[in-house]
Amino acid sequence: MNRLNRLNALNRRQGLAVRRALVAAAASAVLLATAGAAPAAAGTACAPAVITGHADSLVPESVVWDRDHHRFLVGSLRHGTVSEVRTDGSVRTLVDDPGTLLEVAGLRVDAARGRVLVTNLDNGVGEHSSSATTGKTAGVGAYDLETGRRLFYVDLAAVAGDGGPHLANDIAIGPDGTAYVTDSFAPVVYRVGPDGSASVLVRDDRFTPQPGAYGLNGIVYRGGRLVVGKWDDGTLWQVPLHDPAAVRRIEVTGGDATSLLHLDGLIARPDGGIAGVTNAFFGTGRDAEVELRSDDHWATARLVTVRPSADPTPTAVTPGPAGRLYQLSGGLAEALGGHPTDTFTLRRL
Repeated sequence: MNRLNRLNALNRRQGLAVRRALVAAAASAVLLATAGAAPAAAGTACAPAVITGHADSLVPESVVWDRDHHRFLVGSLRHGTVSEVRTDGSVRTLVDDPGTLLEVAGLRVDAARGRVLVTNLDNGVGEHSSSATTGKTAGVGAYDLETGRRLFYVDLAAVAGDGGPHLANDIAIGPDGTAYVTDSFAPVVYRVGPDGSASVLVRDDRFTPQPGAYGLNGIVYRGGRLVVGKWDDGTLWQVPLHDPAAVRRIEVTGGDATSLLHLDGLIARPDGGIAGVTNAFFGTGRDAEVELRSDDHWATARLVTVRPSADPTPTAVTPGPAGRLYQLSGGLAEALGGHPTDTFTLRRL
């Protein structure tokens, strides 16, 4: 009888322990779900439709959203730095690499490797621009997303090896971490491996810019191929990575001959489309956000959206909080005119 009582007591204690464990597990699940949902909800609620950044003559030309740190990153043409911009408009320098970065244009976050890739160039508007570097600088650097520390830097003008004019502009990143960089002054797209090894992916005379203008600009990776925009004439091009020499122009329908004139920054969209901006530099073109779709792996494309910009001279667009698109207007026209401003705008589209 004593043995039976002891067994019953043991069973009761074990049953109580199991119930307590189940209750604790359920509570933990609720807490985890709540913790996971709160930042997204808070981030969405706290992200204004218009973010005005204030920084001494920053002149940002590009912008990306760093989802893991809930911040925008912008590159400065004036200072050659990368800054974080919070949704309240506060600005803090993340990357400052004096002696290396002259002006920063293209940016891409490589979250899988904890780094941001940036292009280095000289448009003649930077604090450290000189006759020796203006129109001759093309480089790409990788920097730690936490500390801003340099991981590697590659001189792409030296990789091109032709002694001609160069200007590294925009970046796309493939699934394996390989970066692809456009050159606006040379008919070249570069390939940069995750370790910093670099080569010319393709050189094609059709990419040559018109005299005094920018050529290749925005670039995105789409399913084993690159889609590249050309600023001066608004043409769109496909570069298949399995055969880079097989460059082909993408036929675009849904607009007129000037719809994509001065096509600048491009971004891949989750639905398979591409968003970008056009701008009205030098009195031609229009300030607008555009969206493109393709049903045949970018052999052809349709222009499905042209949304006039509320701000002058937009140069980039990026998904922001909750995936909503934000457009950057950084005062590039003023800077090229010799009057850089201290404010810039990120506007939700």
